[in-house]
Amino acid sequence: MTSFAFQQVDVFTTVALKGNPLAVVIGADGLSDAAMAALANWTNLSETAFLLRPTASGADYRVRIFTPERELLFAGHPTLGSCQVWLNAGGKPKGADIVQECGVGLVRIKRDGEQLAFAAPPLRRTGDVERETLDVIAKGLGIQPQAIIASQWIDNGPGWVAVMLGSRAEVLAIKPDYPALKGLKLGVVAPWDVAKDGCEAQFEVRAFVSTLADEDPVTGSLNAGIAQWLIGRGIAPAAYVASQGTALGRGGRVHVQRDGDDIWIGGSVVTCIEGTLRL
Repeated sequence: MTSFAFQQVDVFTTVALKGNPLAVVIGADGLSDAAMAALANWTNLSETAFLLRPTASGADYRVRIFTPERELLFAGHPTLGSCQVWLNAGGKPKGADIVQECGVGLVRIKRDGEQLAFAAPPLRRTGDVERETLDVIAKGLGIQPQAIIASQWIDNGPGWVAVMLGSRAEVLAIKPDYPALKGLKLGVVAPWDVAKDGCEAQFEVRAFVSTLADEDPVTGSLNAGIAQWLIGRGIAPAAYVASQGTALGRGGRVHVQRDGDDIWIGGSVVTCIEGTLRL
């Protein structure tokens, strides 16, 4: 057996057990693809990440990200969680920003006080959502088609499509029929009403992964795509906070900010477990 340093962190929260957990293996260069996939299947978290030596010029480290069923080119909460673990393990960036190498290329990460934020990667697919797909979404969410007030493909690697509803209450009331969603990875967003919902956040987000019949607690990649869509269309301000995980008893907070041509997706990371993995 070989021993590896291991941490499990909670992402997009300042309170342990209220965000999205991530398992991270440090110095995983000796692990095979099959071993990485098997461990991710065993942890059964939404993602498990593996920190590796970089291969691209300018990168500080490389990360590979696995769900229980497949490898992802990019994912948001593993980006911030892996970066925090790399820093915890003594990582020192070469420049002002930290540069992560992953399946979509190089991703910049910056430190802002106690938070980390990544620059949203370019969308791999965008544009209007087809009527037949919107019909599938409405049926899978158990809502009338006219309840969808806006929609967009926002795929930055995982394959997200997103729809907007009229209120936070509508989003929180959803009880998805996963088979009816026919394999879609779906984000649902709606604005908060200050009078009803308060001012701690400006949008409510939920993420449904129909292939796993599962809701993701707090999702960086989805929020990145939503931010590019909503800010780009003038629906959202240049800086806002998204709430996610409410329906699951979590309290995720995703901090979004446009700075020039970049949109930054940020949040806090809490370390919950540190130890040794033997494989």
